[in-house]
Amino acid sequence: MGELKKSLLDAQHRAAGARMVPFGGWDMPVSYPTGTLAEHLACRNQAALFDVSHLGSLELIGPKAFDQLQHALSNDLRRIAPGKAQYTHLLDSRDASVVDDIIVWWIEPERFWVLPNAANAAGVTAALSQSVDRRPERALLAVQGPEAKQRLATVSAEAAQVGRFRVKEIAWQGHQLLVAGTGYTGEQGVEIAVPQAAAESLWAALVEAGCDPAGLGARDTLRLEAGLPLHGHELGPGITPLDAGLGWVVGWDKEAFIGREALLAAQESGLEKRLRGLTVEGRRPPREGQTVLKDGEAIATLTSGNFSPILGHGIALAFLGPHLLPGVTVAIDQRGTEVPAQIVKLPFVG
Repeated sequence: MGELKKSLLDAQHRAAGARMVPFGGWDMPVSYPTGTLAEHLACRNQAALFDVSHLGSLELIGPKAFDQLQHALSNDLRRIAPGKAQYTHLLDSRDASVVDDIIVWWIEPERFWVLPNAANAAGVTAALSQSVDRRPERALLAVQGPEAKQRLATVSAEAAQVGRFRVKEIAWQGHQLLVAGTGYTGEQGVEIAVPQAAAESLWAALVEAGCDPAGLGARDTLRLEAGLPLHGHELGPGITPLDAGLGWVVGWDKEAFIGREALLAAQESGLEKRLRGLTVEGRRPPREGQTVLKDGEAIATLTSGNFSPILGHGIALAFLGPHLLPGVTVAIDQRGTEVPAQIVKLPFVG
């Protein structure tokens, strides 16, 4: 794998007793001494602070930036405007599989930031040949939770005023921050790109304001409760946006984008699978890779699964036949025991 990259806040995580794990080529905190459950509940009930610096930050500037993004990515930037953010996909031209799911921050008329997943940043960079990776120069923080804006306001009132899927550049203690009303937890909040010189002081100020540090473990259980797909699980090779129930991220009216013809062909041929939520009773968590059964026959494999701290029982995601709708009962093979599972509408929480 080579040497793991480190966040600009690596020393802060280690000083706080974080358990570090490899993730997407980075050494990142999976949890702190409080534990994943406490971190999850802090985000759902108050405010949590995540270091998501492993995500890519590709900057495109100039008169050709808009057209390059329109051609490369599935969504239609004409749906938004400068000062707004958009969720989108980079598709495989051959079969419309999701190469990566991405957030675009449209900062100024000719200036964009594109945030791919850590492990896919190189592929997205290749598709956006004019981009510059700003990741080494900044940390990326996510402040999330029902009290996130309230606590952030004590650090920066201007940052706290950035609305959902809005983007704004603001000054803080002599530094320029990029603030976007985006996140991956199902809660309100913002993500902040902060330059290296201010990263430690902003992290410390947010912790002092009552934002509890949280790791990748809580981020994963939060996104699962919110029914949000994770690349490599619910998105990736052999999975189109249509399979994942994300047809709304496609700009069907655009004349061209990478994978458009393949996606149109997939739409015309009809879905063979559709992402569904599953719930089980009890605290025993379903796990990725476990088999889904219907009338004793194996029909699918779980793509994600865990215990929901908010619901108090197990939840999971799987691609099922499109005829299997919410309300239908199936079963999950949990280490040799067939456990009844109910198909439910997503999200689980929210």
